[in-house]
Amino acid sequence: MTTKSKLLFIVAIMLLGLGIATIVNVSLNFRDYSIKNAIEKSTMTAAVVKDGLTAHMVNEMMDKRQYFLDQISNNNDNVKSLWIVRSENVTKQYGPGFNNETVRDAIDEEVLSSGKMVTKVHERTDGIIMRVSIPYNANSHPIGINCIKCHDVAPGDTLGAISMEFDITDMRNTGMFTIIKILTLNIVFIIIVLFLINHYVTPYMKLFSNMQEGITKAYSGDFSHEFESTVKGDAKNIVSQLNTLFRKMQGTFGDIKYNLSTFIPQGCVSSADPLYEAKTIIGELSDIYKFKKTIELDSTKEIVYTRIMDILKNKYKLSTFAFYEVDVKAGVRKLINAQDGFTICHANVDENAELCRAQRTKTDVNSTEFVNLCQHCTSNGMFYICIPFTINDDNAIVISITTKDESEINKVNAQTPSIKNYLEAAKPVIESRMLMAKLRDTSLRDGMTGLYNRRFLEEFIDQVMSQAQRQDETYSVMMLDVDFFKAVNDTYGHDVGDKVIVELGKVLKENIRSADLAIRYGGEEFVVLLHNASEEGALNVANKIHKAFANIVFDVGAGETMRKTMSIGIAKFPTDGDTIWKCIKFADTALYVAKTTGRNKIVEYDTKMSESENLR
Repeated sequence: MTTKSKLLFIVAIMLLGLGIATIVNVSLNFRDYSIKNAIEKSTMTAAVVKDGLTAHMVNEMMDKRQYFLDQISNNNDNVKSLWIVRSENVTKQYGPGFNNETVRDAIDEEVLSSGKMVTKVHERTDGIIMRVSIPYNANSHPIGINCIKCHDVAPGDTLGAISMEFDITDMRNTGMFTIIKILTLNIVFIIIVLFLINHYVTPYMKLFSNMQEGITKAYSGDFSHEFESTVKGDAKNIVSQLNTLFRKMQGTFGDIKYNLSTFIPQGCVSSADPLYEAKTIIGELSDIYKFKKTIELDSTKEIVYTRIMDILKNKYKLSTFAFYEVDVKAGVRKLINAQDGFTICHANVDENAELCRAQRTKTDVNSTEFVNLCQHCTSNGMFYICIPFTINDDNAIVISITTKDESEINKVNAQTPSIKNYLEAAKPVIESRMLMAKLRDTSLRDGMTGLYNRRFLEEFIDQVMSQAQRQDETYSVMMLDVDFFKAVNDTYGHDVGDKVIVELGKVLKENIRSADLAIRYGGEEFVVLLHNASEEGALNVANKIHKAFANIVFDVGAGETMRKTMSIGIAKFPTDGDTIWKCIKFADTALYVAKTTGRNKIVEYDTKMSESENLR
């Protein structure tokens, strides 16, 4: 049902209700009026009967009273019957009277006993009869008629009653005709009103429908609608203002989705309402901007990684995921964090990153797409999405998200474009921090051997010390020096000397653990810090290094070769010294002893070396 139809229907119902209320009110009033009019007539008739009977009594003509009563009844068409009833007192004094002057029903008895008038209406299909019974009470006026003189009764006693039946059917018929006329007038009035409303409201309804159509289009982002109306005055001004407003909104919002898509890739937000979509995208941009401003002040990539994982946990409510960093050139992958300590990937993937399907194909891997999609993970009935993201030619990120419910993984899949927005925002910051770390690492490494340099030792020795003291750790400090190294440079040149240094660096790398540190201290001197090594273990490492270096054959040109030896001094922290710097000094002392006592040997520090000048 249209709005106009609803309006006309409501107005018609209201007018009909008003008409019915009017008819009911008129009917009730007319009925009351008819009854009241009949009662007035009966009262007047009773007064005439009373006066006539009194006259008959005074003139001693009571035997002629029936003729008088018949004449009243016959001369009034509305009076169907009329009779009088004697009270018990009058009957005792004057006899029962005529046969028709006896009590006929309960109404007569009620009037005789109460001395009050009683009326009753009998409505039938063939007509309406109203019964009226009026009492004849004795009075004792000093002037005029005095009933007490003739009747042996007290003043106010009921002498009898006059009962009449009136036919008021004509009044009902007149009322019905009046009601029909009122109903007809009401119907005509309703038709006229509905016609006028339809005539004057239709243009407004058309305007309303036209506005509704324009608003519907605007809701879906189309502000090209032209409003039209034949209504004059204020409505015409409103139409003109709406057209102006929509033209401005079309120019402002018409291309908003396209413009915003340059910041947020399409598909991140899906809605039929471009204004809502724009609001959502702007909110997303705001969150990403805050995220980016935050990570730009973070000092390391590890902190940025933590920020990304916080976004995954707090914004996207992901409870189970693993975050990996991939070294593309080396082909290895490192687990940065596994939420809840859970990861579905096989261990060998970390050693060969190309086994990771997401990393190899550079596309998202969704386990719902194919059974056992990735051959190098164990899902155990769980669903997963792996998201690869390239940072630069050397580094990448892989985020593996798992859920127990397929609907949850579909939800994650819908959120993937938004997650990538954060990764895209973090990409330049991560790349910058990687470059800074690389430059810093370069500044802390020896360019020839790739080992850490003395500057690294100076910057990080305090950190090593505080950690060692806090966790009750030990270090074995070795100071190494190539025997007669200056002679190599003087005899064969610095190129050969550089070869010796490079080979020594390789020997150190190959014979220490990842937890140990090898440092080029300066020239041909090297320092090695063995983490938590026993005295026997430190000697074994020293012997391995000493032997491996001694076995190297160096080509010095012109078909000649040579071998070199080294001397090693060892001190232990905290056994020999309470700081690593002291232990480095003591290891240097032991090295000096090794050199001054024949070279090509390993010497462990003893306190006597510091006390005796002969040993230094």
